Amino acid sequence: MSKLRIGILSTADIGIRKVIPGMRRAARVEIVAVASRDGGQARAVADRLGIPRAHASYEALLDDSDVDAVYIPLPNHLHAEWTIAAARAGKHVLCEKPLAMTAADAERMAAACDAAGVVLMEAFMYRLHPSWVAVRDLVASGRIGRVSAVDSWFSYFNDDPTNIRNIKAFGGGALYDIGCYNVNLSRLLFGSEPSRVRASIERDPATGVDIRTSAILDFDEGTATFTCGTRLETDQRVDIYGTAGRISIGIPFNIPPDLPTRVFVTAGGDPPVAPATEVIALPAADPYGVEADVFATAVLDGTPLPFDAADAAANLRVIEAIFEAASDRMS
Repeated sequence: MSKLRIGILSTADIGIRKVIPGMRRAARVEIVAVASRDGGQARAVADRLGIPRAHASYEALLDDSDVDAVYIPLPNHLHAEWTIAAARAGKHVLCEKPLAMTAADAERMAAACDAAGVVLMEAFMYRLHPSWVAVRDLVASGRIGRVSAVDSWFSYFNDDPTNIRNIKAFGGGALYDIGCYNVNLSRLLFGSEPSRVRASIERDPATGVDIRTSAILDFDEGTATFTCGTRLETDQRVDIYGTAGRISIGIPFNIPPDLPTRVFVTAGGDPPVAPATEVIALPAADPYGVEADVFATAVLDGTPLPFDAADAAANLRVIEAIFEAASDRMS
């Protein structure tokens, strides 16, 4: 079986802790190089993780002829620059979410990759996991009737002003970092784009980033509501309400790679005291490994991606609409 040779463009924490270990569980991926603007840091990470080559610049990694594709976990404001640079170097790109800071940038990235004949995939790992595949199948089968409401929550606590998630110019803030999941799942479950957006935003007075964003997204078929926050108790949940039942997802976003997951389907019984709930258990799967194999298959076999760059741009258009609806455009 042929494997896709991937270089990691930066030594960002998410790549070291989660994505690289996940990629190593993928059947069709081989990690061959890592790059940092600090050559010593690149070498240390390569030695620690057993990666063959370390590059002292991103440009050097893009010039490496043994690298077929790159994974980009850089801060949000650098996604467009380095995706376009990678495309021009002939490298396929798996780029962290959100794909860019604006829909226009996402479209520029897609155009550059199309012109270079390389694959561009947004790294939204959650929606490829078996638990979400099961949820989408349940919804499509009509198991809970017609979906008319989706409610979700995603939060954690981080008040470190030096963390990139709290630096506005780097694309920090709750909506870009985690609210993009809430927006994405809402569009995914309704299978369309919202016709109206309403929102409320609270900002940190010192850093300017949004620390609590709530939104109502009106679709032709129903309504999605969510709150995301970075100064709140850590939590995540998704509840999908249909005309004949509801679905809840045990751990919807940060899905453990080594534990089975559960989906709860409730219909009938004697709610709210004794609702009839079926628990569907899904086997353990590393979401980053699944994501890497989907990406590799698209590159190696030429199969279509389940979600293309146009979907990423559409997600960003909703994020922009949320900021505008709150009369709070990002500068």
